[in-house]
Amino acid sequence: MDEPALIDSARRGDVAAFNQLVLLYQNQVYNLAFRIMGDDDSAADATQEAFISAFRSIGHFRGGSFKAWLLRIVTNACYDELRRQKRRPSTSLEALYVVDEAPDDPGLIAPPAESPESYAQRQELWRAIQAGLTTLPADQRITLVLSDVQGMSYDEIAETMGTNLGTVKSRLSRARAKLRDFLLSQGELLPAAYRLEGEIHRAAN
Repeated sequence: MDEPALIDSARRGDVAAFNQLVLLYQNQVYNLAFRIMGDDDSAADATQEAFISAFRSIGHFRGGSFKAWLLRIVTNACYDELRRQKRRPSTSLEALYVVDEAPDDPGLIAPPAESPESYAQRQELWRAIQAGLTTLPADQRITLVLSDVQGMSYDEIAETMGTNLGTVKSRLSRARAKLRDFLLSQGELLPAAYRLEGEIHRAAN
């Protein structure tokens, strides 16, 4: 069965059809939750909560991108949990830049011939960026992850987060600017290859 047929069957209460949809999207939903929450347990909880919520509310799905609908549900689940915890996300940069099994997920990976020195420098850069990411408000952090890690378009982010294009662009601009300013202020913590402002700007974007 193709996706529209599975959705139609799931809307009629077919649990097996919904389970097929879960298999199609569970990696992408989990990967997003893991990047936002930063640990396996929280990501697994958010993923489970998202799919339970999706099954309960699939009757209200009115078409469009089913993937974006699911990602919006898990994003909201993560956002709610972050607000309950009253803390910023603490995802490691290894989590943010992991290679995913999902074929349409553009994980940022090291070049295959990367030298040990280059890898060590990239690890240092990741740690510096991590410190900056934890200073971002949750909505800006999530927008940055959806855009610069997930590779989603403004329209997809707006649909996922249930907001408008202007808000997406504003949050992303502020997030990138704050991250860039943080890196500039912490230049001594960066490996030498990344201390030039142009390199820092590129890393933040």
